Amino acid sequence: MPIARKTAKSASKTPIKKAPAKPAARKPAARRTTPKVSPLAGQAVEAYLAKIDPGMAAIIQALRSLIKTAAPEAAEVVKWAQPVYEINGPFAYIRAFTNYVSLGFWRGATLPSGAGILAGDGDRMRHMKFRSAADIKPDLISALVREAVALNRKIGDPTQGN
Repeated sequence: MPIARKTAKSASKTPIKKAPAKPAARKPAARRTTPKVSPLAGQAVEAYLAKIDPGMAAIIQALRSLIKTAAPEAAEVVKWAQPVYEINGPFAYIRAFTNYVSLGFWRGATLPSGAGILAGDGDRMRHMKFRSAADIKPDLISALVREAVALNRKIGDPTQGN
């Protein structure tokens, strides 16, 4: 039986399958140096406060006031289901629990005023607990906030590995 050979004419009639096109590569997002803050950010914190125990909300209000006084240019936003304060990235957060309020610092392990005062065993973050507004030491909180802001300005956003 003779072997059939394709001629140039018959070969041109065979459709050529094309490989599917590859999706375009995504460009990495530009790194933001200032947080994008919604004009409703303060209202989001108010909504957070409306959902918690009034005693815990009073502690949070006192801490908010101290943070805003020590770092008036800080953005106040709700992230990770809690109020977060940012200047060149987050530097502090407040979180209500059933029996206490926690004030935490992203770089708490390196804050000079926090030595022996801030709790936690992570490599960076530390916090302190408040069971009543009487537990708040305004001078200490203000010093911690100023130190945390200074570190963010010097080193950068702690969530970016800095």
